[in-house]
Amino acid sequence: MGKRKKLVERVTTLLDKPEYIRNIGTVAHIDHGKTTLSDNMVAGAGMISMDLAGKQLFMDFDPLEQARGITIDAANISMVHEVDGKEYLINLIDTPGHVDFGGDVTRAMRAVDGAIVLVDAVEGAMPQTETVLRQALREGVRPVLFINKVDRLINELKIEKKDMAVRLGKVIDNVNKLIHGINEEKYKVWKVDAAAGTVAFGSAKYNWAISVPMMKKTGIGFDQVFDYCHSGNMRELAEKCPLYRAVNDMVVRNLPSPLEAQKERISNIWKGDFNTPVGKAMLACDPNGPVVFMVTKIKMDPHAGEVATGRLFSGTLTRGQELYISGTVNTNSIQQTGIVMGAERVEVERIPAGNIAAVTGLRDAIVGSTVSSLPDMTPFEMIRHVSEPVVTVAVEAKNMRDLPKLVEVLRQVGKEDPTLQITINEETGEHLMAGMGELHLEIVAYRITRDKGVEITTSPPIVVYRESILGAAGPVEGKSPNHHNRFYLEFEPLNTQIVEALKEGKINMKMEEVVRRNILIELGLNKEVARNIAGIIGTNLVINMTKGVQYLRETMELMLEGFEEATKNGPIAREPVQGIMAKLVDVKLHEDAVHRGPAQVIPAVRQAVQAGILMSQPTLLEPFQNVYIQVPQDQMGGAMAEIQGRRGAILSMDTEGDTIIIKSKMPVSQMFGFAGAIRSATEGRALWSTEFAGFESIPASLLHETVSKIRTRKGLKPEMPKPSDYLKVV
Repeated sequence: MGKRKKLVERVTTLLDKPEYIRNIGTVAHIDHGKTTLSDNMVAGAGMISMDLAGKQLFMDFDPLEQARGITIDAANISMVHEVDGKEYLINLIDTPGHVDFGGDVTRAMRAVDGAIVLVDAVEGAMPQTETVLRQALREGVRPVLFINKVDRLINELKIEKKDMAVRLGKVIDNVNKLIHGINEEKYKVWKVDAAAGTVAFGSAKYNWAISVPMMKKTGIGFDQVFDYCHSGNMRELAEKCPLYRAVNDMVVRNLPSPLEAQKERISNIWKGDFNTPVGKAMLACDPNGPVVFMVTKIKMDPHAGEVATGRLFSGTLTRGQELYISGTVNTNSIQQTGIVMGAERVEVERIPAGNIAAVTGLRDAIVGSTVSSLPDMTPFEMIRHVSEPVVTVAVEAKNMRDLPKLVEVLRQVGKEDPTLQITINEETGEHLMAGMGELHLEIVAYRITRDKGVEITTSPPIVVYRESILGAAGPVEGKSPNHHNRFYLEFEPLNTQIVEALKEGKINMKMEEVVRRNILIELGLNKEVARNIAGIIGTNLVINMTKGVQYLRETMELMLEGFEEATKNGPIAREPVQGIMAKLVDVKLHEDAVHRGPAQVIPAVRQAVQAGILMSQPTLLEPFQNVYIQVPQDQMGGAMAEIQGRRGAILSMDTEGDTIIIKSKMPVSQMFGFAGAIRSATEGRALWSTEFAGFESIPASLLHETVSKIRTRKGLKPEMPKPSDYLKVV
């Protein structure tokens, strides 16, 4: 107990010294060794035994993570390390590598200033390496590189001593190529370079690492490492070159403290006025400024209720503070403030700016909320996730008596994990959970039973589709029920670049009109159209091409509401609509406001939009995933047959030694059961991984059959509707 108390004391003495704080995260492809590296860091801080480092997996404290051998939740820990006689507080977030839990990586990157990117020396930079790097760099997080599993190069691949540096150099070049591709401007600053000390090499499992600065100190270079690994004497190597020392040295020297980082990062994630007191306080990381706290994670604690973890950019958090939460009117009172040390939360009296804090009492906060002591604080930019929910399951309570509790539990689960979309249909009583993949939903369903005590049954996974159009149509007339108001709309599809920009939030209605117009023109939209944007609903645009229509300004809000209703549940199969542009070309409105209220305008627009979509070559978009398969040459036929048998397309094939690397693309609807099938097709010798690749149009031959299946499942008429079904006016 005394030792733990001492560790906490060391942490609390450094909380108010931002120049000695480093907020960092580990990011990598699955199984490249993030949690094993974290073990070494934790052992170096004296929290676990050095003998257990690399085996205990201290940060995977959930029994589910231990059973499956993967990280599911991002886990935080605050620890103290000594570098050159000075103590530094390192707040580390260990993130998951599995593609289904990529949302945790994005949220963790908002809280940190630097990232340790791990790459397996044998596998090299993998698809998920690029995805997590993109998530980190988009948030303005500076990377350093750790090349892990160097022992495998020597002992498994039997690489020659002279070829070792070349092989490792190739890995560094590949990572730099990714950084250059993601952000050319920052490449000079963010480039990783072994000579500059931003690259370390080692083995997290065997607890050793070297870097150029470490080589100068210890005199141990690649030749000696090769000999130690070859002779199997890695224990001695770990004593001479402990991993935590090399990594801490790299982190402290090359990753920014909150004082340096916030000067650059704030402009990237906050679009407020920097000349205001709060803007200046955040740039300076001022503990005496207004409180500005960004929530990046919410977890239910059985004893303390909701625990909100996040980054404090300015001010000081103390118990009893009344704080405002963006998007809500009432204040919330902080009940406890603390820091996180793995599985436990340690209470601390006060937490100053620049730290990662865990607080209770913020009952109205959700992930991404801006919490402040100012009522009119401009909130931070939304956290944008890389992929979208593509798989849905229907959830039912096993016992009817648990039904009210299930509704509450689903709302809670949706609050904890924003990548999960919970839809509760009050009319049909159906509860739907949409997630990133089969594993994501399986884990959530298991936890509902285990942690929340509600026994549930889930349907087989269903794929999430989008509705869109391939052609143009119009003008389509929408009449209000009283026949006094008429709306004339034309429809056409948006190009892919505009849809992507809308998804990424590069275009929104809060922007200055000129900036928005220029971006849209650059992306290929007509100048006249770009000038007249009336609304952005999801990935769809509403354009007002009318001139001088009386009463239209006050009716526009209702019109957009009608458009939103029609696109939320599209006419084809009640799926969300994506990538359409509706131009309002003419309007006839009744002069009396009573006759152009919501009950008249909303149905008129809704019907016109639904009919217009059905007139414009309607199509369904299905989600695709990139599938990367590494397979020995003699098993290549089985892997390719498996891809092609599932409507997959092979994009490229590379050879590395006697291994073939196949890059392919496959519809998510065909991916169910792929893990078992690829295993049996290749005698279990294939390594494979996936990443989200967006939505693409479904083949015309499958359209009617798919629509019919979805409509039947939703209790609708199986036939595809006709425009005339929607243009009838009651």
